[in-house]
Amino acid sequence: MGNYIFLVLVLVSFFGLSKLFTKAGLESWKAFIPFYNFYCLSKLLQKPWWWCLIMIVPGVNIIMYGVYGFNVARAFNKPETKDVLLASLLPYVFFVTAGLDASAKFVGLDKYKKEPSAFVKNWLDPIIFAVIAASIIRGFFIEAFTIPTSSLEKSLMVGDFLFVNKFAYGPKIPQTPLSFPFAHHTLPLTKSTKSYLEWIKLPYFRLPGFGTVKNGDIVVFNYPDGDTVLLDPFMQNTSYYNNIHGLAAQFEEDDRRSNQTLQSREVYKQRAWAYFQNPNNTNLYTGNGTIGEVAFRPKDKREHYVKRCVAIAGDKLQIKNGEIYINDQLQEMPYNAQHHYLVKCKGNVFGFDVKLPDGRQSLSALELLDKYDIYITEASLLVVNSDTNYYNLNMPRHVAEQIKQLPGVLEVKRYIQNAGERATSIFPHDPAYAWNNDNFGPLQLPKAGMTLPIDTHNICFYDKIITSYDDDVPHTITRQGAQVLRDGVPITSYTFKQDYYWMMGDNRHNSADSRSWGFVPFDHIVGSPFFVWFSMKYSENNPVSGASAIKSLFKNSKEGKFRWERFLCYVDDGRLTSIKIPFIAAILVIWGFSKWNQRRKLKISEKK
Repeated sequence: MGNYIFLVLVLVSFFGLSKLFTKAGLESWKAFIPFYNFYCLSKLLQKPWWWCLIMIVPGVNIIMYGVYGFNVARAFNKPETKDVLLASLLPYVFFVTAGLDASAKFVGLDKYKKEPSAFVKNWLDPIIFAVIAASIIRGFFIEAFTIPTSSLEKSLMVGDFLFVNKFAYGPKIPQTPLSFPFAHHTLPLTKSTKSYLEWIKLPYFRLPGFGTVKNGDIVVFNYPDGDTVLLDPFMQNTSYYNNIHGLAAQFEEDDRRSNQTLQSREVYKQRAWAYFQNPNNTNLYTGNGTIGEVAFRPKDKREHYVKRCVAIAGDKLQIKNGEIYINDQLQEMPYNAQHHYLVKCKGNVFGFDVKLPDGRQSLSALELLDKYDIYITEASLLVVNSDTNYYNLNMPRHVAEQIKQLPGVLEVKRYIQNAGERATSIFPHDPAYAWNNDNFGPLQLPKAGMTLPIDTHNICFYDKIITSYDDDVPHTITRQGAQVLRDGVPITSYTFKQDYYWMMGDNRHNSADSRSWGFVPFDHIVGSPFFVWFSMKYSENNPVSGASAIKSLFKNSKEGKFRWERFLCYVDDGRLTSIKIPFIAAILVIWGFSKWNQRRKLKISEKK
């Protein structure tokens, strides 16, 4: 409905423009040709012609409507505050009222050039056009991004501040253009208030990009499971669907322990779903408080995730003992990929369990963990014997080799979950598939135009695609005996409408990735990280070196908070290449040219 209302307002504004064009001596028909009408209006107002190009950009064009309205009010001798406010906030209406108002005469903007308003010239114009320019750049070219989790440690690290190239795979047109500038899905200074309105919804459309997603690419994408979220601040970063699966498993276990008659999986999932629909129900995960409201997010407002694409559309994926196989070929492990290692020590090499001042558990050997950049949140003491301790440390292979050389370390062994041990948090969340993080698949990734057979055994892989991802219109999938029904109609095969990808973190045991929630549709792909401009440690992970920013200014990366070697680096598949010297050289050249140009202009003016 919102789309139709907006279309009506635009057409109404065109009618109003036709009346204004007549008042200004232009042919009225020019007002009804989209974009050309604003080209004519720009020339009439003596504004840059390229303003009309901004009207093509969804979301930003709404701001530009207000900019045009503000200038039209003054150009047609309506500078009173009430007129200017109406023109800026509701230009669609103002164009009509001014067009039909006999007192509205075209006088131009010359007098405002001679006697400009200091507020408009020095504040309003620069701020508006800074917002417009930044919105266009952020929406279609480059967006600033911060690595929030350790999913890609140590390739892209927590505390990396980087830029994402949206032209890598083609920038997407915003589907919810009515949104607060520079906010993603939540308003600044609020915990759960939406930053967007869904009055206007645009269909998915992507501009051409520089390339396609390839195996091994690090990709930024909208989190597919983020279509539905719990707005409670603690729960927002968890998977709504995994919460349902977990609660359903808990209900089943409760019945088993109390010797109740066990129900089907669908019954338990329905009970869990119903539990989350009541915002006043107790939050079973925190133990206190309530669940809070459940909200749906459109594709372009879902949480941004960054992972490595290990399999592309059409691939067959399998994980055997922690190693990835694509189309039956073993894939090279990223150099910085992290795994859990069981470390057997004589004595307490890494210390004992302690409680930190903020209440978290850690090992007492904080300085040793910090030296090897092992996050305290990813290290624990497993077994304590009289003279032998067993630790669980999360680290890359090359760090594990260094740990082996430490005095008192007897053995370092990579932890791998056994084949056949089912993890309930692992996709497809079906007891028929006893898969886990280290032993998973085989699984066929869908490709646009590919047709696969569908039955009650494999529908758990593709039901989300069929019900949600492939169409904007939701569908239902049900099982009836040996049949799979889509919207009540039996199906035995399905032809996929877009490509799907498999995203995983390099931090293989501490990553919520496709192993938890499945496929990533192509229409969720955002871009590729290409430049890290700043990087620092957080005290939550590195309480020793990451504690103080001031004291770290004159410390190296190992001893201080700032990772100097990661400043101003180009990103290529997780590998960083420093461009500090070219960057600094370019700044000096620009500065030198600016100084030379100023002196040149000064000499020319002196000669005159």
